[in-house]
Amino acid sequence: MREDADVETASEGYARRFAGPVGAFFLEVQTRLTVEALAGCSGGSVLDVGGGHAQTVGPLVEAGYEVTVFGSDAVCGTRVRPWVESGRARFATGDLLALPYTDGSFDVALAYRLLPHVTRWPELVREMCRVARRAVVVDYPTRRSVNAVADMLFGLKKRVEGNTRPFTVFDDARITQAFEGCGFTVASRAPEFFWPMAFHRGLGSAGLARALEGVAAGLGLTRAFGSPVILKATRD
Repeated sequence: MREDADVETASEGYARRFAGPVGAFFLEVQTRLTVEALAGCSGGSVLDVGGGHAQTVGPLVEAGYEVTVFGSDAVCGTRVRPWVESGRARFATGDLLALPYTDGSFDVALAYRLLPHVTRWPELVREMCRVARRAVVVDYPTRRSVNAVADMLFGLKKRVEGNTRPFTVFDDARITQAFEGCGFTVASRAPEFFWPMAFHRGLGSAGLARALEGVAAGLGLTRAFGSPVILKATRD
């Protein structure tokens, strides 16, 4: 079966999870860490696999990157249409596990909100590594966080977020091995939040979220136990 986890991630319903001040805070942190991860690739070409809910397209275009969003279905291009119609980004569709590009076609391959929902995720990693000339950037929930008990907390998470879905929680070593097997080395890991995102959504206060995360970061808790992790792997 074709992997199509990006259809849900690209939907308007999923995008609403990042609406409002708390959602804006989440995307602000993600954007900052993404720009930092891409340091050294300024102005290069980026293949955004899945495209998420277009959360990275705007910031990357504004930062001067040449962005192509690739989705498993035409519906995944709905939220990136403004950039495509203005000629500031491209959109294409096809099989996520058989990208229609030659080896090293892009400087960077990026995928957010995708790896934890794809059944054959090692194949996705291999394809992204194949088409990436310089680096691959992904995000994933790590077992070194409260996600270690994600299954037990799933019911509570669903009551808070409404449209959440099951996801894979990864051991960092397993992700590292997948990239090393493709000739890539993990260059950086940047955990986003110490407290679960559902916890911040439940509280509903961006100010409180900033304060709590600021304290956790200052104590080193985020770096040690934060999730999701934005990982950058570079070609050997």
